[in-house]
Amino acid sequence: MLSRQASHALKALLELAAKPLEWQSTHALATAQQLPEPMLEQLLLRLRRAGLLEARRGRVGGYRLSRPAREISMELILAGLGEALTENANWPAASESGSSPADQVTYALQLRLERIRQKALAELSLEDLLFDLRSAVAGSDSEGGVMLG
Repeated sequence: MLSRQASHALKALLELAAKPLEWQSTHALATAQQLPEPMLEQLLLRLRRAGLLEARRGRVGGYRLSRPAREISMELILAGLGEALTENANWPAASESGSSPADQVTYALQLRLERIRQKALAELSLEDLLFDLRSAVAGSDSEGGVMLG
């Protein structure tokens, strides 16, 4: 599951990815996505520090992606927000004394699922999500528009 912060940051990143050459202010991003501006500013600062955004001051300043959307994975976004995925500390280690063979199998399954999730997040780019967004917008078009390619 995505945290509320990750969800808000992702909405802003999708807005930036849709207009990659434009500088967009925090106010404009917050307004477009109906997000709380102070919290969004903190999220954007974290993403800038992580190297995913560029920032420019001034009247025509704001934020924009620092690289193409296809080069920004969900893994990088979550790590930039300080939400890097790590092994769940609540899982009992298979090497704990008294662990049964069933515990060991369950632990191995949890590790396997975590690796699959991490691989999927590494492969899923902001560009993929932008395509999904455009498809959703086209699908909700009152004229029944279809998104092509």
